[in-house]
Amino acid sequence: MTIYKNNLQEYEATLSKLAQASNRLSTLRLLAFIISATAIIIVANARVLPLLLLVVPLCFVGFALLIKRYNQVTSLKQHTTFLKEINEQELVRLENKLSGFPTGQTFSSRSHAYVSDLDIFGAHSLFQLINRATTESGQALLASWLAEPAPKSVILERQKAVQELTPKLGWRQDFQASGLPFKNAKSDYDKLLAWIEKPVLLLPHQTRYLAVSILLAVVSTAAALYFLRHVFTSDWLVSSLPLVLLLFINSRVLKKVSTIAEEIIESTQHNVKTVGGYQALIARIEGESFDSEVLQRLQSTFSQQHYSAVSEIKKLKNILEVFQLRGTKKEIGRNTMYSIFNTLWLLDIHWILQTEKWKYKNGDHLRTWASSVSEFEVLSSLAGFAYSNPSFTFPEIKEEPYSIHFESLGHPLISAEKRACNDFSLENRGEIMMITGSNMAGKSTFLRTVGVNLVLALMGAPCCAKAGRVSHMKIFTSMRTQDNLEEGISSFYAELKRIEQLLKLIESGEAIFFLLDEMFKGTNSQDRYKGGVSLIKQLSELNAFGMISTHDLELAKLAENHQTVENFSFNSEIREGEIIFNYALTEGICTDFNASELMKRSGIKILSTLDEQ
Repeated sequence: MTIYKNNLQEYEATLSKLAQASNRLSTLRLLAFIISATAIIIVANARVLPLLLLVVPLCFVGFALLIKRYNQVTSLKQHTTFLKEINEQELVRLENKLSGFPTGQTFSSRSHAYVSDLDIFGAHSLFQLINRATTESGQALLASWLAEPAPKSVILERQKAVQELTPKLGWRQDFQASGLPFKNAKSDYDKLLAWIEKPVLLLPHQTRYLAVSILLAVVSTAAALYFLRHVFTSDWLVSSLPLVLLLFINSRVLKKVSTIAEEIIESTQHNVKTVGGYQALIARIEGESFDSEVLQRLQSTFSQQHYSAVSEIKKLKNILEVFQLRGTKKEIGRNTMYSIFNTLWLLDIHWILQTEKWKYKNGDHLRTWASSVSEFEVLSSLAGFAYSNPSFTFPEIKEEPYSIHFESLGHPLISAEKRACNDFSLENRGEIMMITGSNMAGKSTFLRTVGVNLVLALMGAPCCAKAGRVSHMKIFTSMRTQDNLEEGISSFYAELKRIEQLLKLIESGEAIFFLLDEMFKGTNSQDRYKGGVSLIKQLSELNAFGMISTHDLELAKLAENHQTVENFSFNSEIREGEIIFNYALTEGICTDFNASELMKRSGIKILSTLDEQ
């Protein structure tokens, strides 16, 4: 899209200016340091104390302001770089080149009702096409939306929120860029939440611990100063005894709280960046105004009880950053200075109490804050998907069950230039569509096209169609059944287990839409035919609702004769030795065959009759 290309040019120009500004500030910092040092030395040598008291603060303040400005430019440069990358990624997504994006494979499950068959996760998947979340929890929430149809009321709420966010391109990209500096591959988000929600241990006895720690710190400091006064005298050994005794006592006190300190550090050591990410994202949410009910509700969670989530999370981030300097038991000596002052002043008690105070005040809110940020990220991701595909539509969600209708339906994971679109309609319980077709004509792709767009519709996203109306239903597929060597399961047995699952779901009375591709392909032709006929009859008797694809024309004819299915097909033509596919869905059974021609192209000498064997 033109807007992304224009943004790229704008951000490249901005980055060029920021690079120049950064270089100028670097030079100014060096000059300021040299001039300041020279001025201080000259004034000090002149022994003009009043002037020295004026020059030193001015030099330090000037140098500090330059550093502050340099850091601001560096931060803006990083943010602009991320914005540039985001627009580059949008252009890549438009071409459906998704290999560089997170696959979400960890969220996939072979036993799930449809995710493996419909390319929801993994290489070249719907997750890659939609995901613009920067937090681990945001990506997990997107995965859950993709894996479970939402109730009608929730779908309609999400549609309104996505429609409001779609034109907010600047805010959405700014929101995404704000979270990118804090992406953390080692994040253990669940461990962080579990620690936050654990009860406090020292805080109920805060007065006692503070009194003991302050008293010991004061006495230890006095003992240390006393020792330093005598360190170069003959009394150094005697003067060291009070300090040694106090340090021993301090160590024993610290040992009692060391388990708590260790747990805090181990539970949070990979999540300081994660906390920073939430802080940056919430700041963007708090600074924007929204109209839709769901967005306003989510935004309101960050300003409970007259304080800001941003400021509270910033406090936690600062506490954890300092406490992480301590290191764990395995990392003793990582920060020698912390260890020295910890033994002298019992810093662990101070930081434990700080974290527990934060937990006591905000522990009940953090999960809510994280959940609201995650939902904003997913809604923003869907809005980005909608903005990049303006021809896609938000389908009407119907009250009556068992209804699917799409006009000009296409597969969103196929680029627009190569995408073939077809009208599709299936109404009323008991309707089964059987699709026949020659090899590579598009049967399996069409089944996935319908399935993927239903997933989009039932999560509140726009569909790759001109118009649509769908009922709320569950989706079940059996298309890519595979061997499981670890469990000793053949592909045929795996398919039988899937069919067993499907029959139980249909018998439960829930509204189920099924997609079956080439039934019983793991067995011989006679059993495949018998099994196919029997299953279609059983599905028809159960008033099942779905689609079946097959190469078996006899199966399609028999099912049609018994009026158990409605036949559609994809056909191809052979012109001057070339196979031509139009990928158009046609009423009736397939009328052409191209397998022999394809085998000839592979070098197989096809016999004219079986008698020639």
